[in-house]
Amino acid sequence: MKSRLLENERDPMGQAIRDYFEKGRAGRLRVFSPQFDEDEMPVDMLFRSEKQMSALERKALSLCGGRVLDVGAGAGCHSLVLQANGMEVTALDISPLSVEVMRRRGVKWAREADLFDDSWTGCFDTVLMLMNGSGIIGRLERMPLFFRRMKQLLSPGGYVLMDSSDLRYLYEDEDGVMDIDLNAGYYGEMEFSMQYKNVKGDPFGWLYVDFATLSYYAQENGFRAELLAEGEHYDYLARLSVG
Repeated sequence: MKSRLLENERDPMGQAIRDYFEKGRAGRLRVFSPQFDEDEMPVDMLFRSEKQMSALERKALSLCGGRVLDVGAGAGCHSLVLQANGMEVTALDISPLSVEVMRRRGVKWAREADLFDDSWTGCFDTVLMLMNGSGIIGRLERMPLFFRRMKQLLSPGGYVLMDSSDLRYLYEDEDGVMDIDLNAGYYGEMEFSMQYKNVKGDPFGWLYVDFATLSYYAQENGFRAELLAEGEHYDYLARLSVG
């Protein structure tokens, strides 16, 4: 599959990350979706310390072992925590601007690459996918591609640590009955776009997946899914391993 690195002029998050790193502040990183009202991502959260991270994130970091691949690493907050704990981490992002900032912040191995670009290889004991890590998969139909790629990248006995959320609560009435159009596709398939100042990004698919559905696709593709922890708002942490 062809690599899809972001061009600087189409990379609002990367521009925001660079501004925050260089100036200590950033403007509004606006988030748009046909499914939701306009929202905003606080840029400072991409630079948070370990103490500022959620319980699920801290648990995931504590379970990392061996060589770690930090997917969608952004400004590198997770990679820096793992490095400080003496671990060997490769931080991966499709944003060259973000990778530049990670290197300047001290991430030793930061790489501009698309997870799904099979022109590069590696052998990792842990693949770390946080901040709704399942989002990078994009759509349910890409699950087989994702698991095939994990088999290429994981060492024997290796595993994926991924968090996600079950969005069913958005469609439940007060009796817990889901009011959703089943012909419209899976309810966790979202589409977003971002804007930072005058920099507009292209729309992209983003997948929120409930644990039962994740487990189904894992089993169908030769993996086992374990529910490790649940958060306070329909979010969870899972471990995916071959078996």
